[in-house]
Amino acid sequence: MLKRGEERRLATGHPWVFSNEIDTAKSPLGDFAPGALAQLTTHRGGFVGYVYVNPHALICARILSREAAHPIDRTLIEGRLRRALALRTRLGAAPYYRWVFGESDALPGLVLDRYGDLIVGQIATAGMEALKEEVVAAVRTVLDPAALYWKNDTAARDLEQLPQEARLAFGAVPEELTVIESGLTFRAPLAHGQKTGWFYDQTANRARLARYIAPGARVLDVCSYAGAWAITALRAGAARACCVDSSQAALEFAAANAARNGLAVETLRADAFEALKTLADRGERYDVVILDPPAFIKRKKDIPQGQAAYRKLNQLALGVLGEEGMLVSCSCSYHLAAEELMSAIQSAARHSGRFVQILEAGGQSPDHPVHPAIPETRYLKAFFCRVTRDSG
Repeated sequence: MLKRGEERRLATGHPWVFSNEIDTAKSPLGDFAPGALAQLTTHRGGFVGYVYVNPHALICARILSREAAHPIDRTLIEGRLRRALALRTRLGAAPYYRWVFGESDALPGLVLDRYGDLIVGQIATAGMEALKEEVVAAVRTVLDPAALYWKNDTAARDLEQLPQEARLAFGAVPEELTVIESGLTFRAPLAHGQKTGWFYDQTANRARLARYIAPGARVLDVCSYAGAWAITALRAGAARACCVDSSQAALEFAAANAARNGLAVETLRADAFEALKTLADRGERYDVVILDPPAFIKRKKDIPQGQAAYRKLNQLALGVLGEEGMLVSCSCSYHLAAEELMSAIQSAARHSGRFVQILEAGGQSPDHPVHPAIPETRYLKAFFCRVTRDSG
């Protein structure tokens, strides 16, 4: 049961219930086991929705259904999976995409990525963990893939007091994933890969890159992972591309992926900041620099330090751009607003004596839809910037 007035925010469509919104005198959270299903009511007993509960988490409940006639069961999950699949099918993509994006697909705590006939999933909440077998059965009913693999290694599970683990639900999985994106074929590690193995959220932004690649361009792909940005640039007409990453395994995948597509990349194993300093000292200059770093801001308390890191990284990137070039600057930090990333780019330009024009702004691909009531579902920013010398 909610405290008086606490249903107002939930009525706007937000599915998260915080522990300080519960009338614990009437509904003691300690009475619920992690993952338990329950009805959420107003302080007067009016129905709000069906939720799953975790008494140990700040977000102590999440709404899965707002219809009294539709409780949380396999039928509801199947319906949500079908609706999510219909969107991805409508987008016309090959079977390589994010199938389920948590709250944005009305399945909070669940991510499912599709790699052809293989599904890789991640569960972030105790409630969805308790529903895992129902999810598995629903996946088989709706899509019947060859395999489903749980890659539950995200930090979000720590907040829910869940162990990090990897487990096969059914079928057999390869050590490497295959991805087809914009006509290019890539492979990426499964067990030791980032996210579920691939960054589907950048698919649309990588497709945007082609228009900014002049024939013969020199490209630097910083925090390259398996080389998708660099290889996309080469296919668009770039003459040279260098992948920078701190992981040797990632760079080996990048080189192999380039060869797989009849191309070749240079690789540099180094910290992004140190690599940019070293390349600038060598006098290396590029026509296009792509910055796709990991999140520098994971919690609110990291904001000042993270903002400084984005400014520094962008300033170093400007130091290796030629007289006129393109900077593609990305951030996947939810706590860094788009305006703050623009400010970091402008600050970097001002300190570098460069003039920047933002030509295009991108977000996450449409297989990562934004829930309009949940700002947290809109996290990815990408700015495509023309950079020239400041003539003022």
